[in-house]
Amino acid sequence: MIDDLYFIEKHAYKTSIIHRLDARVKLLVTLAAIVAIIAMPYSTKVYELGAVLFALVVVLWACSRLSPAVYIRRLALIMPFGIFLIGFQMFVKNPYYDVFHPIAALPFGIEVYAESVQFASILLVKFIVSISFIILLSSTTRMQDLLEASGRLGLPREFLLPLGMMVRYIFVFADMFGKIRSAMDTRCFDPLDRTLPYRYRLRQLGYTVGMIFIRSYEQGERTYTSMLCRGYGENACLHTGRKPLRAGEVSFFAGSLALIVLSTVLIYLHP
Repeated sequence: MIDDLYFIEKHAYKTSIIHRLDARVKLLVTLAAIVAIIAMPYSTKVYELGAVLFALVVVLWACSRLSPAVYIRRLALIMPFGIFLIGFQMFVKNPYYDVFHPIAALPFGIEVYAESVQFASILLVKFIVSISFIILLSSTTRMQDLLEASGRLGLPREFLLPLGMMVRYIFVFADMFGKIRSAMDTRCFDPLDRTLPYRYRLRQLGYTVGMIFIRSYEQGERTYTSMLCRGYGENACLHTGRKPLRAGEVSFFAGSLALIVLSTVLIYLHP
């Protein structure tokens, strides 16, 4: 997973219509879609809105000229975190329904309700649509562009500066971990080697984690000293210059926003 960190933006450096869009446009469209699907009340209308928004993701993904395998692979990495919470909903009564009809009985007195299954499926649609837009955004936009777009949209500098440093030094941390792992490989230490005593492997992994924390602390001290030497202070901030939107980007943003808003309103008002 640490190795994949170096290639996390390899798809964002490709060229397509979606890649060339201003990051502000893509960020706002993503936020609008997520707000729309989350704000829709828990009813079967979520299926209709989810189908419309997912179709928009499919069209934009096709325009980005990225392989569907990229989307499937990233979705598969995220899905386990949501599936556990969504699947748990099938066994509990939630406050969105008044009457519950059991459809299956499990050991230890656990029952599965039809309304709870429906609620879990609605959560699944909301989750997949929201994650799909985030995957599209991250796959077509570089981290630095997202950072600058957030600054141009008015993100406070108290958030902007730490985010900028995180984007920069997360790769330094990955490089530091790579050096430690190389040292472990040089000494023929494999934490998954079952022939070694479990307590010994656990102690060595503890040493490794402690070493990473110490090196991170030392790197932070060196970075802070360098920042002070360069004039860093309480009023320091990342500079984001003005960048006007092109006519095509404005048209894309207006069309996408209109589609999201109109679809949400029409589906919500439809009996």
